Amino acid sequence: MTFRSFALASLSALALTGCAVGPDYAVTSPPPASSGPFIAAGAPPVAPSPLPEDWWRLYDDPVLDGLIADALAANTDVRQAAARIERARAGLRGARADRLPQTSIGAGGSYNRLPEGQVPAGADQEGWSYDAGIEVGYELDLFGRVGRSVEAARADLAASQADADAVRVMVVADTTRAYADAASGAARLRVAHDIVRLLDQSLALTSRRHDAGLETGLAVAQIATLREQRAAEIPALEAERQAALFRLATLTGRTPAALPAIAGERSIGLEIREAIPVGDGAALLARRPDVRAAERRLAADTARIGVATADLYPRITLGASIGSTATDLGDLFTGGPLRWALGSLLSWAFPNQEPARARIAAAEADTQGSLAAFDGTVLLALEETETALSNYARSLERRAALQSASEQAERAVRIISAQQREGTINSLARLDAERTLAEARAQLASQDALVSRTQIDLFRALGGGWASSPAGDQG
Repeated sequence: MTFRSFALASLSALALTGCAVGPDYAVTSPPPASSGPFIAAGAPPVAPSPLPEDWWRLYDDPVLDGLIADALAANTDVRQAAARIERARAGLRGARADRLPQTSIGAGGSYNRLPEGQVPAGADQEGWSYDAGIEVGYELDLFGRVGRSVEAARADLAASQADADAVRVMVVADTTRAYADAASGAARLRVAHDIVRLLDQSLALTSRRHDAGLETGLAVAQIATLREQRAAEIPALEAERQAALFRLATLTGRTPAALPAIAGERSIGLEIREAIPVGDGAALLARRPDVRAAERRLAADTARIGVATADLYPRITLGASIGSTATDLGDLFTGGPLRWALGSLLSWAFPNQEPARARIAAAEADTQGSLAAFDGTVLLALEETETALSNYARSLERRAALQSASEQAERAVRIISAQQREGTINSLARLDAERTLAEARAQLASQDALVSRTQIDLFRALGGGWASSPAGDQG
C-alpha cells in the first residue's frame, strides 16, 4: 500500500466516526404532579415566591453570615467534596485524551555479539547497538466507544458537583442550626434563671410568713423543692449550649478553643418572623442537589451502555512509527539508518462475544438501578419538603398556644400574689400558680428553640443555596 492509498483509506475511515452505538440519553422528567404548589404551603408562615440562594441572610445576622463563610471555606466535608470534584475532572480529562493520538518515545542500547555469518565485511562481531524511535497510534472511534466514555465522564463530573452542592447545603444548615441552638440555649438559660429568681422571691416570702406563724413548714418545703428542681435544669442547659458551640467550631473548621467569642454572644432565639419563600415543586426539583446528582448518574450509566456495546464491534487503530538504529550513539541523530512504518490494527473479540454481552447486561442493570434511584430521590425530596412545611406550621401553632398559656399563667400569679398579701389565700395556692408559670415559661422557651430548628429543617429540605453547579468542563 502506497502512502497515498493509506491516507485515503484513513480519511474514509475517519468519515465514518461518530456513529455511536448504545442508547442516547434523554433527560428524565419528574412526574407532572410533582411540579405544582406544595400541599402544606397554604399556611400563613410560607409564601410561593422563589427561595433566595443565600437563604441564611434572611436572618439578618452578620455573625451568622461570617460563620457560614468560614464553614464553606474550611469545613472538612466541603474540602472532601471539592477533592472528589477534582478527581472527576481528572477522569474527564483522561477520557478526552483518548480522542487524541497516543504517542510513545523509546530509546535503548545493548551490547551484543552477532553470529560470524551475519557480520558485514569490515565490521566488528561484538559491539554496542543503539536504537531510538517514536510511535503514534490513533483509534478510529467508529462505534463511539471513546465518545460514550467522555459522555459518561462528563456526567460523572456534573454528579460530583451536585454532590458537593448537597454537602454545602448540609453544612450551611448544620452551621445555622448550631448557631441557633447556641442562641436558643442562651435564651432558655435566661428563662431558667428568671424562674429560679422568681421562686427565690416566693420562697423568701413564704419563709417570712412561716416565721410569723402564717404558713406551715410543708408550704416552705414544697416551694423550696420546686426551686431546686428548676435550678437543677440549669447545668443541663449549659451543657447543651456548650455542645452547640463545640459543634459550631467543628463545622467552621476550628478547634473549640479557636471559636471566636462573638459566636456565642447572641441570647435571642434565631428566627425569621416573616413568611418564608418556598417556591413550588418544579423549582424544588431543579434546585435540590441530590435530585440533580441522581439524574446525572443516570445519564452516566446510560452512556456506559454504549461503551460496553462498542466492544461488540471491531476496534481499528491507525499507527505510524519512525526511528533509527546505529552502532554509535552520535549516529542516531546525524544520519544513521532511518526506518519508518505506517499501518493499521484491527482487534475484534469474535466469535466469542459473551463477555461483551455480559458487560452490556451489567451496564443496563446499572442504568435501571440509577433510574429507580432517581425516582426515589424525587419522591424523597417531595416527602421531606412537605414534612418540613407541616412541622414548621405545627410548631408555630404550638408556640402560639404556649405563648397564650404563659401569659395567662403570669396573670394568674399576679392575681394570687395580691390575694396572698391580703390574706385571703394561703401560700399553697400561690405555689401551684408559680409551678404552672414556671412550666409554661420553660415550655415556651423550648418551643422557641424547636421553631428555630424546624425553620432551618425547612430550608435544608428546600435545598436552597445552589440552584445549579458551575458548568466547568462541559465540552
